[in-house]
Amino acid sequence: MARVRHFAVDDIIARLRTHGAELVGELAQHKDGYRLCYVRGPEPMMVGLFEQLS
Repeated sequence: MARVRHFAVDDIIARLRTHGAELVGELAQHKDGYRLCYVRGPEPMMVGLFEQLS
């Protein structure tokens, strides 16, 4: 079974940028209590990041 790790979206974006990734669009914070963004890596791949805020 895979181990799940939780990080703040801001932390993930900062870490990925050091490896050549870039934020696609803006980091959106929704009233429902979560943040969402998309990051494009150095290869042709995009990842969606979701953070539930407490």
